[in-house]
Amino acid sequence: MRKRIRKRLLALLVLPFLIFTGCYFIIELSTRNRIYTEVDAIPYNRVGLVLGTARHQVGGGINPFYQHRIEATLQLYESGKISRVLVSGDNGSIYYNEPNTIKKDLVAGGIPADHIYLDYAGFRTLDSMVRARIVFGLDSVTVISQEFHNERALFIASKKGLHALGFNAGDVEGAKGLKVHLREYFARVKVFLDLIFNTEPRFYGNRIEIG
Repeated sequence: MRKRIRKRLLALLVLPFLIFTGCYFIIELSTRNRIYTEVDAIPYNRVGLVLGTARHQVGGGINPFYQHRIEATLQLYESGKISRVLVSGDNGSIYYNEPNTIKKDLVAGGIPADHIYLDYAGFRTLDSMVRARIVFGLDSVTVISQEFHNERALFIASKKGLHALGFNAGDVEGAKGLKVHLREYFARVKVFLDLIFNTEPRFYGNRIEIG
C-alpha cells in the first residue's frame, strides 16, 4: 500500500515537470530555424510585427524588454529589412495603450507615422498572430520581441496559417528577467491548451489593409 502511494505521489510530481518541460522544448525546437539575431542574416519581410509590452516597469523606469523591442524595430527598418510596422498590443483602458505608446517612440526614432499600423486588440500573443493574418491580411511577417517570446509567437503562427520569422530583441538577464522567463513555462502550456480547445481572439473587426 505504501509503495503504491509513493508511486502515485511520485507520478504527481513528475507528470507536471514533464508537461512543462515538454511544451517548452517542443516550441523551442520547432521554431529555431526561423529565429534570427543578426540583421544581415534575416530575409526581407514587408511588415514587421512588434509585440507590445508595458513601457514602464514596476517601481519606475523604462521596461528594458520594451526598450529593446523599440531598438530592434528601428534597426530592422533602418536596414531595409522591413518597410512597414504593425504594432500589436493591449489597449484595455483609456489609461493604458501599448500600441500608441510604441508608435510614438518609433516615430521619434525615425519611422514615418504613416508606415506604422496599430492593432489595438493584441491582448495575447494568440490574438496578435491570428489578427495579423485575418484582420490585417498578412501572409508573411517578421515578429519582433525577445527570443523566448518569438519562439512562442512563431509556433502559434505556424498553427494558424501565418508564415512568420522572428527577430530577437535584446533579452533581460538577472532578477529583472527571471520572473518573465519563469512565466514563459506556463504560457507555453497554455499554447497547447488553446490549440486543443481552438481558442479564438477576443475581437476580430473589419479588415485593415497595410499599404
